[in-house]
Amino acid sequence: MRVAVVTGAARGIGAATAQRLAADGFAVAVLDLREDDCAGTVAAIEAAGGRALAVGADVADAEQVQAAVDRIAAELGPPVVLVNNAGVTRDNLLFKMSDADWDVVMHVHLRGSFLMTRAVQKHMIDAGWGRIVNLSSTSALGNRGQANYATAKAGLQGFTKTLAIELGKFGVTANAIAPGFIQTEMTKATAERIGEEWEPYVAKRAAAIPVARAGVPEDIAHTVSFFVSEGAGFVSGQVVYVAGGPRN
Repeated sequence: MRVAVVTGAARGIGAATAQRLAADGFAVAVLDLREDDCAGTVAAIEAAGGRALAVGADVADAEQVQAAVDRIAAELGPPVVLVNNAGVTRDNLLFKMSDADWDVVMHVHLRGSFLMTRAVQKHMIDAGWGRIVNLSSTSALGNRGQANYATAKAGLQGFTKTLAIELGKFGVTANAIAPGFIQTEMTKATAERIGEEWEPYVAKRAAAIPVARAGVPEDIAHTVSFFVSEGAGFVSGQVVYVAGGPRN
């Protein structure tokens, strides 16, 4: 049984992805900042007959990352699939954005993905097979009030393409998914921040999307499932916008 690691897997897109990969036959390390927060995702996987391990780690901390990956390798097996999903938002207009707002977003998205990938890639190379999926966003194309988040998500696309070039000869692919509007706790917090009621906010966003609905975490999990599949071995260095249209 191959082993997958999903970061930010306590809820939202990460939880849906972890459950989907377990259903696909992977043993899944459910990683989030606090191990206790992963219990729900692990329970859902185990209830469906899958195998999962809850792991607590700050992805921006090199020592915690290495310890987490070592533990996963020891308890589940060498990880050969990595989904870098952990993320935070600290939205604000540029003139009101603090140093801390900028730094924490860069640390979690960029440093976190770098540290996790560096720690896991050895296991992929040893296996001669691996799959890396990085979570970008349509915000990478620019989004008001998200100079930090948009920059980090655009950076992940460059990171993805470089990984594809460096690791391809070892049987490892790297791709990115750029979600559009997905109904999660993070987007609910955005609605609250701008003072909008959740249901009308979702309806308004859905009205602007060509497929005429808002996205759900399972939409992203399905795309991850494709990227990590055996059949996707000739797809690498790509960014797929899963947004119900060209950019929404």
